[in-house]
Order: sequence, then structure tokens, then C-alpha cells
Amino acid sequence: MASSKPIPCGPCIEGKVNTKADIWCYNCDEGLCSTCSGHHKRSKLSRDHKIIDIKNYKPSVQAIRTECDKHGQQLNLYCPSHLMPCCDQCISKSHSKCTGINSLASVVEKTKIEKSKESVEKEINSILQLLGKIENNKSQNIKRGEQEYESIKEFIVKIRNEIDKHLTHLEKKICGEADTIMNKEKSKATDLITEIEEKQKNLKKMQDQLHSVIPHASKLQSFLGVHQIEQKVHQCQRYIDDLDKDDRAKEFTIKMKENNEVEKIIKKLGSLGELTVVKTDMDLKKETSVRREAQVESQEQSNINNMTINIEKKIKINMERISDMICLMDGRLIIVEWGAKVNLLTPDGKLLKKLPIPGKAFSVTQINQNTIAITYHCEKAIKIFNMENETVTKVITLDKYCYGLSSSDDSLVVGLIDDVIRIIDLEGNTLKSIQVKCESYLNYLVYCNDRVIYSDCNGNAVYCVDQSGKQIWEYKQDLSWPMGLCTDTYGNIIVADQDSDRIIVISKDGKESKVLLSDGLRYPQMYLFETK
Repeated sequence: MASSKPIPCGPCIEGKVNTKADIWCYNCDEGLCSTCSGHHKRSKLSRDHKIIDIKNYKPSVQAIRTECDKHGQQLNLYCPSHLMPCCDQCISKSHSKCTGINSLASVVEKTKIEKSKESVEKEINSILQLLGKIENNKSQNIKRGEQEYESIKEFIVKIRNEIDKHLTHLEKKICGEADTIMNKEKSKATDLITEIEEKQKNLKKMQDQLHSVIPHASKLQSFLGVHQIEQKVHQCQRYIDDLDKDDRAKEFTIKMKENNEVEKIIKKLGSLGELTVVKTDMDLKKETSVRREAQVESQEQSNINNMTINIEKKIKINMERISDMICLMDGRLIIVEWGAKVNLLTPDGKLLKKLPIPGKAFSVTQINQNTIAITYHCEKAIKIFNMENETVTKVITLDKYCYGLSSSDDSLVVGLIDDVIRIIDLEGNTLKSIQVKCESYLNYLVYCNDRVIYSDCNGNAVYCVDQSGKQIWEYKQDLSWPMGLCTDTYGNIIVADQDSDRIIVISKDGKESKVLLSDGLRYPQMYLFETK
């Protein structure tokens, strides 16, 4: 047995009798003895409860409550609009406007529990595998980061050594040139000094001779002696006069003309480089994705007549012309002004900022949590923009003018001039190019479940085609200038019909339609968002 301690019977305990339980009821969340279990099975309220032998009961497994956490009442109803089990108070307080309310028992009866369990278990395994992948990737990421860090340090040391080596070479070269020039000029100056010293000695001898010899010689000797000394003095004077032309007598100054490039290089070398962190989106695709509607078979909606729509909030936006708008996953709004800027707004319509994307935008779609894509029809380009870093991460150039844009499963679908719908991957590679019929520009389209749905306002039609371009259906009934469109959870198409001031829903097979909203609208165009 899973538990060594006997489990008492709940009803007997209430009667102050300690009786050992034989079974466990998950709905009542208590044990029952053989006597009480008999009453339990016969009671209309509890005959369908889930019970097991007490030996198989595992106290560690938390019992699933069948009462409402908020109101404490039995969960007995199911709201297909919110995919939620409800009690009577839940319905009256929170789901009074919801349609198609069913009894929980009928929903449970139609639901394939084993199939749901398998799907959920598959999802759990998929998520575990994904988390393991993320953990492994981040561990590898840290190792790569450490290696990159060491490589950067090695690069800096290498650059420093190369710069030092080159500077040492330049230093030796300029100092060698300075030595040569200095030695040459010094040699010339030394030679001149030697000559001058010799002249000085001779002049002093002549001076001594004038004072010591001439006074004691005869007049003839004195005359000849003075004449001879005079000739030598004249020679010295000519020597001095010739020094003006002698390069050795000129004063020399050794100067270095600085290389202007050095200063420029120093200024440019304000840094040896710029360190940045490049963020790359991790592939977070799971092998499977459990949709809530797959667990509850009864929610498949075949009759759109049960659908309703109400205006819950009106937001006034001070923009003249709007070509596109979407609601981001976090509730914020992206609004594109016609041929102008891309605006980011709060969920209640307050302008946060104009996104720093150059060019005249037209249509926008969200790729993932942090990434959007925008068409720039005049540039024939799609720009992918990272919301977190506020940078354009990629520009996809097209060969035609581009208009409407939608995304699904890492692919983009764009409407081009000449009635061409092109499916491309996020690198810009063409996956499919579809020729369709349309009397208008392909401004409004949505890509869903391998189908492309687009509106033709001039032709007053909505078309659905597959990826090969084959028309699945067309809808032209009672449309008057259909513009913006989207799909709901069930694959139905919701269309803003501008000239009739209506919101219309078209069934996913294109066979049925219904007016969802007609009051309080004026020229509805873009105010629709794809629901997940």
C-alpha cells in the first residue's frame, strides 16, 4: 500500500466514529468505509464520482477539486467562449453575455480524456525537451562566451605587441637618422673650431712679434716685418670674410617635422575596438503544440450563428490616416500611419514613441515576442525590426512594390503589385509565388493554416487560396468595400466591410456569414487583430 498509516472514513469521522476506509473518492477528496461507500454509490449526486481501492490511493497526489475556487460551488457548467468550467455564480457574474453555455457533464461525456492526456503528456515531454535544449544551449553559450572573452584579450595583446614592435622600429629608425645628422653637423663644426683655433694661435704670434721683434729691428727690417705681418692679417680677414659662404660657420638646429598622420591615428585610436553583445533568437520550436481546443472536442464551432461581438472599449487615436495596425502579444498597439512612421502605443492608446525605422511604412505584422516586420512599398522592401534593441535586423529586398503583410510559422506572406502573393522565409528566400485574381491592390491578407485569405475591395470579395494558388473558395455576398480582415481561433474570417459600416464573420469554408457588429461603426478598416 502507498501509505503505511490507515486512512479513516470521512463520513464516519464526522459522526465521531473511527472506521478504516476501504475506498477513496477523488471528487469528495476523502476515504469511505464499505458501509458509507454503498450509500455513496447509490446517491444521485455521487454515483458518477471517481473512486479507487484505498490500497491504490497515493496521498502524495493532490486531489483535483470539483468546486469553484472563487465561489466554492460545484463546477457544473462549461463556457465554450472562454474554454472554462464554471459554477452558477461564474456564469451569472462573468459569463452572462457568453453564448453556447453547456453542462459540464455533457462536455466531459464528449471529451476524449485519454487523447487529451496523451496530448498533454506529449506537450510536457516537448517542453521538457525544449527546456533541456535551452539549458544546454546556454551552457554552451557560456563556454563560447568565455572563449570569445579570451580571444578578445589575446587579440588586444597581439595588437599591442604589433604596435609596440612597429613603434620600436620607428623609434630606432628616427633615432638613427638623428644620430647620423648630429654626427655630420658636429664633425663640420669641430673642424671649423680646429681651424679657428689655429688662426687664433697665428694671430697671437703675429701680435707678439709686433710687440717684441719690431721695436728692436732696423727701420728696413721693421718695415718688411710689419709688411709681412700685415699680409698675414689680410689673409685672416679674407678667411673671416669667406666664412659667410662656408656652410660650417652657419648655426645648425636639428628639428623633426611631425607626421600629421600620427595625430590622426591617435585620435582614431580612442579605442582599440567596440565591444557589443549580439543577441540571436533561440529556436524555441517545440515538436508539438497542444491546443486547448483539441482537448475539448465539444468546442469545435460549426455554426457561426452562435458568435457575438461587443465593443468593450473605444480608444481615440489622433492620427489622420492609418494604413495598418496590430495588437502585440503584450497588449501594446502598433499603428502605421499611411506612408509615414510606425507608432508604438500603450494598450489604452497613449503614444509611447515613434519607432526609429527610416522610410515610409505601409503594413505591419508580428513575428515573435520582440520582432515585427513592416512593408515599405516604395522601397520594394520588408524591414524586420527588433523591438527590444530598437534596430532593423534585416532588410528583405523585393522585385515588386509590396503592400499587405502577414506572418505564420517563421514565414511571411506579402501582397505584391500585379496580383502576386509571395510566401518567403525570414531570410528573404522565396518559398512560393502565387498569381491570384484581384481588382485592387493586395493591401489586406492573412496567412493561416497553409491558406491565404485576402480581401478585394474593388471587387467586393474575399478569397481563400492554398499555397499553390488554387482557389478554395470566394465570398461575394452582401459585401461593400471589404478591407481589413483576420481569423479567429476556429478559422472563421472576420472582415471589416467599410462602406456598409459592418463587421462580418465568414465561416472557414466560405459558405456562411453573419453580421457581428453594425452599430457604432463608421468606415471600419483596420481595427481587427488576429486572435490566437
